[in-house]
Amino acid sequence: MSEARCADAVYRLRNLTKIYGERRVLSIAALEVFRGEVVALVGPSGSGKSTLLRLLNFLEPPSEGIIEFEGQVYHSARSPELYVRRRIVTVFQRPMLLNRSVWDNTAYGLRLRGEHDARAWVEQALALVGLQGLAHQRAHTLSGGEAQRVALARALAIHPQVLLLDEPTANLDPYNVGLIEGIIQRLNRDQGTTLVLVTHNVFQARRLAQRVAFLLDGQIIETADTEQFFEAPQDARTRAFIHGEMVY
Repeated sequence: MSEARCADAVYRLRNLTKIYGERRVLSIAALEVFRGEVVALVGPSGSGKSTLLRLLNFLEPPSEGIIEFEGQVYHSARSPELYVRRRIVTVFQRPMLLNRSVWDNTAYGLRLRGEHDARAWVEQALALVGLQGLAHQRAHTLSGGEAQRVALARALAIHPQVLLLDEPTANLDPYNVGLIEGIIQRLNRDQGTTLVLVTHNVFQARRLAQRVAFLLDGQIIETADTEQFFEAPQDARTRAFIHGEMVY
């Protein structure tokens, strides 16, 4: 790995653990996420992917170890300030929308941040997800795919530096999967947004990510550029997982 690329890391994780009660759910020796890339986190259910995403968004502190974000080190005794956390946004698998219009839901994060005159940002976000025509429709009348796109628009309206996606296309039909994957690709390509994507779908990881990390039992078994990860994995457990074999 080149020195230039290492110097451009948005995240650096070192000896990171997360413990709930007596259960260690994460134990990561090292992981880096570089500026402007899409990283996919894959692995079976219960492997720690969503927990890792919560730590990356500083929704929870690590039990041990450090998370370095933009050159600043954070750990169990030091959390980032609000202005740092605001650079990172998570879109969850099940979008939580207000019983208001699509427009109001998209503008919600901006209003929380005191941006009351952000019409242009809302319009831009709705255009990115293809929902301009539904701006005044109530959120509870939307399909699952439309609701997920509203959640994406709400995230995009505040122009995050890092976007964390937790199974963003789970349980959606192929049409909406294609729409959301296209949004992710354009966001990364056109705006240079750094994305970390949790997905059970190895085909989706291969389509969207530049690098893939395989988690099993809370540990990162292998991280590699996407082509190498799928064509020449180094670990037998990785090979088994991408071929659909049981690795639990």
